[in-house]
This record gives sequence, C-alpha cells and structure tokens, in this order.
Amino acid sequence: MSKLKIAELFYSIQGEGRYMGVPSVFLRTFGCNFKCSGFGMSKGQLSEEYLTVNPELYTKYDQLPLVSTGCDSYASWDPRFKHLSPMLESDSIVDAIIDMLPSKDWNNEHLVITGGEPLLGWQRAYPDLLDHPKMANLKEITFETNGTQELSPEFRTYLINWQSENFDREVTFSVSAKLSASGEHPDEAIKPEIVCKYQDAGYVYLKFVVATEDDVEEALAALDIYQQNGFTALLLNASRRRRKCIRIKQSSCCRISNETWVTLQ
Repeated sequence: MSKLKIAELFYSIQGEGRYMGVPSVFLRTFGCNFKCSGFGMSKGQLSEEYLTVNPELYTKYDQLPLVSTGCDSYASWDPRFKHLSPMLESDSIVDAIIDMLPSKDWNNEHLVITGGEPLLGWQRAYPDLLDHPKMANLKEITFETNGTQELSPEFRTYLINWQSENFDREVTFSVSAKLSASGEHPDEAIKPEIVCKYQDAGYVYLKFVVATEDDVEEALAALDIYQQNGFTALLLNASRRRRKCIRIKQSSCCRISNETWVTLQ
C-alpha cells in the first residue's frame, strides 16, 4: 500500500478557477522545489521570517503561526517541520477524508491536492489513494501546482483512464506560475512546455500573484510565453498587501477568504 507524507488535511470552501464556493477537502503534501521567499519583500530581497519560527514549540501543523512575508505554507517544505507531517498509508488518509465529509461519502465535494508541490514524487502514490473503494464517488480533483513538474507517463495515463471510466469525473490543474516577485528565477519557474502537457490529462488554468503594476506586466509577458505554446486561460491573484494597484486593469473580481481573484479578458 502506498504512503504519502501529509502536511495538512482540512475541509473548506474552494474558491478559484471555474468553481466558486465549492465544498472541498484539501490534502496538503509535504515537499516543494521552491521557497518563494520574495513574497511581500522589496524587489531583490528574500524573506527569512520562517526561520524565526521554532519548530520545537509545535506538535501540530495548525498550531504554527502565520508569516507576513515569504511562503505562507513554509512548514510544507521546510525540513525543520517534517515531524509535523506524518507518513500515512492510503487507508488512513481515506478514512480521515471520509470522516470530514458531511454525509460521510462524496456528494459533489471536490478533492484539492496541494502542497508544497503535489506533483513531485507523490505522483506514484495517488492511484492507490484514488482507487480506494471509499473514493469511488469522487468526481472532481484539483492539483494546485507551480507548473514545473512533468506528469509521469504512468500517472498521465492513469488520470486519463480515471476520467474515461466515468464521464462525470474531471481533473483540473490549478497552475500558480511564479513571477520574479516570488524570489524564484523565471527560467526555473515558467515552464510552458510542461504546463501545456497537463492539458492532455485535464483542464488547466494559470494564476499569478501580483502586487504592483510591474507584476501585472510581467504576468502578461509570461502569459504570452504560455500562449505561444497553445495556452489561453488566465487568473491573477491580487496580493492582500497592495490590491488597489491593479484595479485599473481588472475586469471582474470577487472576495474569497483573504484573497481577490482577478480575471483579465
């Protein structure tokens, strides 16, 4: 039986992409290839705020304090917090998921697999999880990914077959492509050749975190690169710190938790 290293598992409301206000179970895996230490920092500076959090003071993921700069999910990739992310077998994960569902079975809720970066080595474990008998009525899966990890041929084929077995099923890739404001280098963060291949296995959309006019321009330039590879969809995530700066460019927005999703047409 396959195992996954789980940073967090919770029931919430999905508020992005084509679906607004959809009850969802979020499965957060441990590990990421990025740190995104530039968020909330002046250009060229990287945050080390996460280093001020002492891992020895906490025994559960949900006890951790929030940070105002850098990645807000720092404990999902910082190895100092690995003790908060147990390695669980599929049976244990499924039982915990089902226990969260109001009807104790899938009733139009979505499964959102996030991270960290959920498409790292965990791809090999997902079929065992999704083939569990208690997951049979699941119809919607979203992978929240940074768009830098290729689908393995085996997992790509699995997702295609999973959907073809039941035409009500659908897979979505929510691609949070990182701009330079994240602190990650564009050569490592913008991978259109990888993202466009996701379209073979499901619906794909892009989203960018923006805080300034320069971020918007960079997002549009990145979009051009993706479009040259045959991509069309776009979402912008307006930073809570400086939301007003992009209002001259937005065509529609809605308040979802602490974030605003902005669609450019």
